[in-house]
Amino acid sequence: MSNLIKQTILAGLGVFSLSREKAEEITKDLIKQGELAKTEEAKFVKNLMERVEKSKGEMEKKTEKMVKKTLAKLNLPTRKELDELKAKVGRLTKKSR
Repeated sequence: MSNLIKQTILAGLGVFSLSREKAEEITKDLIKQGELAKTEEAKFVKNLMERVEKSKGEMEKKTEKMVKKTLAKLNLPTRKELDELKAKVGRLTKKSR
């Protein structure tokens, strides 16, 4: 199957939400249309699912980076900073008693 067809399919699928069942369904349709050989079925499904997982991982990393960047711009304290402040307040409270 040509790379152009594969790329078009992946782009049209919204690869982030592709389930194994949907990948198998698409693969069967491609076989029926003559775009994919039956012998390539398992490899194609596996390839699709690997791309989905890779895309999800990349999207999660990008989202996490964007959230951290946004929080930094908002100048909000991190969980770690809040925990450190709570500990410091606790120590100071004990000292003042």
